[in-house]
Amino acid sequence: MIPDKPPKEDVFHGSEDLKKQAHIPSFEKYKELYVKSIENPDEFWGDIAKDFFWKTKHTGQFLDYNFDVTKGEIFVKFMEGASTNISYNLLDRNVHEKKLGDKVAFYWEGNEPGDELTVTYRELLQRVCQFANVLKSQGVNKGDRVSIYMPMVVELVVAMLACIRIGAVHSIVFAGFSSESLCERIMDSQCSLIVTADGFYRGDKLINLKLLADEALQKCRDKGFPVEKCIMLKHLSKGAEETSLGSQSPPAKRPCPDLQQEKQTGRVKKTRPVPQVPWNPKVDLCWHSLVREASDECEPEWCESEDPIFILYTSGSTGKPKGVLHTVSGYMLYTATTFKLVFDHQPDDIYWCTADIGWITGHSYITYGPLANGATSVLFEGLPTYPDVSRMWEIVDKYHVTKFYTAPTAIRLLMKYGSEPVQKYKRESLKVLGTVGEPINPEAWQWYYTVVGERRCPIVDTFWQTETGGHVLTPLPAATPMKPGSATFPFFGVVPAILNESGEELEGPSEGYLVFKQPWPGVMRTVYGNHQRFETTYFKKFPGYYVTGDGCRRDKDGYYWITGRIDDMLNVSGHLLSTAEVESALAEHEAVAEAAVVGRPHPVKGESLYCFVTLTDGVTYNRTLEAELKKQVREKIGAIATPDFIQNAPGLPKTRSGGSIWTLDRSQCPP
Repeated sequence: MIPDKPPKEDVFHGSEDLKKQAHIPSFEKYKELYVKSIENPDEFWGDIAKDFFWKTKHTGQFLDYNFDVTKGEIFVKFMEGASTNISYNLLDRNVHEKKLGDKVAFYWEGNEPGDELTVTYRELLQRVCQFANVLKSQGVNKGDRVSIYMPMVVELVVAMLACIRIGAVHSIVFAGFSSESLCERIMDSQCSLIVTADGFYRGDKLINLKLLADEALQKCRDKGFPVEKCIMLKHLSKGAEETSLGSQSPPAKRPCPDLQQEKQTGRVKKTRPVPQVPWNPKVDLCWHSLVREASDECEPEWCESEDPIFILYTSGSTGKPKGVLHTVSGYMLYTATTFKLVFDHQPDDIYWCTADIGWITGHSYITYGPLANGATSVLFEGLPTYPDVSRMWEIVDKYHVTKFYTAPTAIRLLMKYGSEPVQKYKRESLKVLGTVGEPINPEAWQWYYTVVGERRCPIVDTFWQTETGGHVLTPLPAATPMKPGSATFPFFGVVPAILNESGEELEGPSEGYLVFKQPWPGVMRTVYGNHQRFETTYFKKFPGYYVTGDGCRRDKDGYYWITGRIDDMLNVSGHLLSTAEVESALAEHEAVAEAAVVGRPHPVKGESLYCFVTLTDGVTYNRTLEAELKKQVREKIGAIATPDFIQNAPGLPKTRSGGSIWTLDRSQCPP
């Protein structure tokens, strides 16, 4: 499956300097280890497991599974009998055993230039223990679900790892999602508590997060599921005296030293209004007051290998989001290993992943993978174009970033402004570039390689999903000759295949359904609360295989190229959206009788939403109605799902059973 010799023509290589110290220095070494990972996975993963702390060792099979629905229930079990705690491995082990207590875990860079904070591993451990004790004091126990709805702040990482420390299960909801989406996710995972913040700025735009959280909690109450506790971080009002928060404001917060490390640069920082924060003393609790009273020591809860670690929702083709469930040992080992090898992590690296922790990329490659390797990361709250289009490269130079991981959408956006904003900054520290979220088009790849990396930085074009936990197809920077736009070859333990419509495996150059033939440690275990949906979505179409929902092409050299979704999903700015979910949101408007949504190519976002609506009798389509419909989708799902185009369609074509034929040819969408 992996070629004996890599191609020599029309490929790009990592530098010789990179190869000298690389973990995987050559294609031959990659192939040798890949064969071992497939033929002897117990030994391959067992060697990696030795680098981690285990309270008890595994007793059963190292990896046991069934991928064939015709042979019984689908399951994956990894290192059964072993117990550990991820928080302990990410923090205590690094501070006490590896003596990394004074090493920087995160350089936090706020939305406004000059708003910054440095957190060491020792400080992070103390803060995680404090907040873990807070959660315990509020009645959170092992196995309980905690909803987290926060901006990109250090306290988001603290809240995640505090849950993990006590064996609770976090369910993070992207702070760009609507109150309706938050409510739906809280209720589906039956969360006992929510952690949020007063608000945050995204560029110039104020997001009043607490207001949205309160709306979500009211919706939960209206549906018979009251959430008793809401812990609020004062992010926008940090370090300031109490502003007017209404008569029932949270207790006054003393200035917190750990929030006061903002260094004033030569810039004049903007002073922005702090949002009016609604406060319900029966439900709301102040993060700062609770932490002030909490001990900074907390014994970890030892968890079994297959205990849940988190639930993360991803769009489903039925319109109802799926709660993807990951478990302790396999996820920890897989994110740690993919991070180390795909980015060729070295101890002196400064790593920056620009994703939001509300998505799987932020879970795996901002929090879990980097911290498991004792890495130093940049945690960025802002936008790539604010306050100007050079912001990313300014940050690269400021922190001497060596490994940089971003989305093709961001690259295409910055390409529009040309090379001058990039070349204002040196970027001499950069060694490896990465892309995530969607296939990168060759033009964007070439610009990234030539302009940003100055032809010296290999690009790891990573393919993976919320469901896979970590990278499954990816180059390794010193080992894999790169082809612009190709995800190249499988990661260790991953066995891809390409199937035709009949479920037959295709050999050699071919195109069809991308599937995987066996599990790797980090693959999801179930859809929370709905194992049947898990089996139907990923295993029913082709028994014996995990079905990704993506199309794929394999070329004559054995390289894999992702061709896009082949189910009812759209990839907008690297995020999956369900056409059914958007159609449902549109159809809830009283003026809409039917709705159909298709994807349309977009030069920056990859795909955009093109919506057809059939109106109820007597309703006239106009700009006002169009604005209402866009607002409706924003409020039901979130700003990311806002349609780019809405077209009045007096009659939608029907299937014989009466459903709308909405998988229309894109050529039907006007340019």
